[in-house]
Amino acid sequence: MARAIDGLVFDKDGTLFDFRKSWGGWAKGLLVQMAQDDAHAHQLGQAIGYDLPTGEFAPDSPVIAATAADIALALSRHLPGQTVSQITGHINAAAAMAPMAPAVPLRPLLMALRARGLKIGLATNDTEAPARAHLHAHGIIDLFDFIAGYDSGHGPKPGPGMCRAFAHHTGLSAARCAMVGDSLHDLHAGKAAGMQTIAVLTGVAERADLAPAADVVLPDIGAIPAWLDS
Repeated sequence: MARAIDGLVFDKDGTLFDFRKSWGGWAKGLLVQMAQDDAHAHQLGQAIGYDLPTGEFAPDSPVIAATAADIALALSRHLPGQTVSQITGHINAAAAMAPMAPAVPLRPLLMALRARGLKIGLATNDTEAPARAHLHAHGIIDLFDFIAGYDSGHGPKPGPGMCRAFAHHTGLSAARCAMVGDSLHDLHAGKAAGMQTIAVLTGVAERADLAPAADVVLPDIGAIPAWLDS
């Protein structure tokens, strides 16, 4: 049962946007672009837990919940002559152009949540600039009271910095906020900040993986209003 909630902090990839639909094709294009040949592209895919033939991510792929710098570090071992910083820049530039697939119709849902008086935030391990680009492209950036990426000065998840910053920015008690995400990084960040946690299944993780760290597991963010009313 939901306790009183005044604010919701959303993860982006796998939560607002369906992870497989949004990032599967993007990852293949990025790796092919960076690779010398097909064998090298396959090697790069293995380095970040991505299978090129199937377009599937391994559950521990850094693309799922880690930062662009973490992804770049994993790739750098197979890209001699390129620094982690250079690879990170390439990833961020490509990510800003990635076509995102909304998990549900986002604007109606976010407007309905705001109509309840809720504050809305974004806490993503993506870089802030691509995150803002994705929200802007889908016409929802104006509905967010707070937006943070791992480079915004609050640290990455699973650390609680972004969640705490949302509560501070909005003047809300963390205990009356919920972190909404598709990975254990999201849920652990919310718990560490003293928030409630809502898991969704539009990422790669399964219900059994998320349930121990979540107050509730929902099929997608579209089920949040009914849960709030429970």
